[in-house]
Amino acid sequence: MADSISAFFQNIISSIGVMDVIDVVIVAFVVYKVLGFIRETRAEQLIKGLLILLIAAFLSELLYLNTLKWILRGAMQFGVIALVIVFQPELRRGLEYVGRSKFIRPQFAHIDKDRAKAIAASIVKAVDFFSTSKTGALIILEREITLSDIAESGVLLNSDISTELLKNIFYEGAPLHDGAAIIRDAKLYAAGCVLPLTEDKDLSMDLGTRHRAGIGITEHSDAIALIVSEESGIISMAVDGKLTRFLDVRSVEKTLLNLFLSPEAETNLFGLLRGLFGRKSDAEE
Repeated sequence: MADSISAFFQNIISSIGVMDVIDVVIVAFVVYKVLGFIRETRAEQLIKGLLILLIAAFLSELLYLNTLKWILRGAMQFGVIALVIVFQPELRRGLEYVGRSKFIRPQFAHIDKDRAKAIAASIVKAVDFFSTSKTGALIILEREITLSDIAESGVLLNSDISTELLKNIFYEGAPLHDGAAIIRDAKLYAAGCVLPLTEDKDLSMDLGTRHRAGIGITEHSDAIALIVSEESGIISMAVDGKLTRFLDVRSVEKTLLNLFLSPEAETNLFGLLRGLFGRKSDAEE
């Protein structure tokens, strides 16, 4: 008996080639990434419900529950279309994530070092002023995914970035202060822009429209949102649908310099942001 079992496993092992191992590793990696992506979205509960339906369909086939089997088969035929509709936001984000390539030159790679530092300093000074004076502000840093459609909802500026200009835009009572400012390359591309609001129902009730808009745009793109609260002056940052609050200007400066200066901006930036987002968000506290 032991010899036959040993021979069985030896036959299996001997039939496995290098390409088979590579095939299994690739599939395992893809499944791992898909499961990780699902866990970070609202799709997790829907996936659990789908698995329950599949188990019910299997049991109805096994136990000859013909009426239940007929109902489940009909539901699954229409379920494919329903899933595409329900998962549309998650599918879009997933495809955008796959489409991002590290071989693409970072958005700010062509900016010389001195100018990049000057731009970062201007933004940091403005954010510090907004925080101290409790002036609400929402600044979006565009990356690989363009935000032209969002920019068209506001006023196109395409101006040089300066602390004074940002102060004027977000000055209370100014025509554009309620919208978002979009930074593209080394320019303040647009202001007064309307952003999509997040639909995350687990966010703290203390977060207003400005924070929900900042989170929302990062759910639809790879942009970074800098947010200053009008009520408390708290500085926040949103990336990939996650919000970190209670940041200081030093953290903002590090993020901007990594974004503007590093030749491997994407890797270093997200390394820094992972450190920032390792803290508990306001929704988790």
